[in-house]
Amino acid sequence: MLITVVMIKEKIEIIKGDITRVQVDAIVNAANSSLLGGGGVDGAIHRAAGKELLHECRLLHGCKTGEAKITKGYNLPAKFVIHTVGPVWNGGTYNEPALLRNCYYNSLGLAVKNNCGSIAFPAISTGIYRYPFEQATKIAIGTTTEFLQQNNFPEKVIFVCFSDEMFSIYQKTLEEIL
Repeated sequence: MLITVVMIKEKIEIIKGDITRVQVDAIVNAANSSLLGGGGVDGAIHRAAGKELLHECRLLHGCKTGEAKITKGYNLPAKFVIHTVGPVWNGGTYNEPALLRNCYYNSLGLAVKNNCGSIAFPAISTGIYRYPFEQATKIAIGTTTEFLQQNNFPEKVIFVCFSDEMFSIYQKTLEEIL
């Protein structure tokens, strides 16, 4: 068990920064169901990627909550953008935890399917969708850890935090889980 924990811990990195500048094979977009851009991370990714991303997203005809779809990265340093739609927080009684787990699991699955050795995640659903940071972080790291225990790929998973507070929560949660 100790070997597995050490190996998984080496595959997970937590950074503070701008997800649109991270050098990975795929970045995850905390998208809305239309996939046509919006505010927060979604808007930043669309602006950084360029108009071609919006055009390709139109061809995908949206995405359901908990599911994920993949596009090219265009002007981003990442080769791909994996778009996932997180749940809106409504007190936790509308299947929000399972839907958020699905966002991470399905995004990681698409990364594997598309030979992405590295993937970067934002804090899905914690912005305008109001998912509580601590709960969302436990789901993000817990789901990723479970996925990495069952799969050798991706080789690196990066959680990109936008604030010092979020960075601290991710670090604390990673230590608790591993």
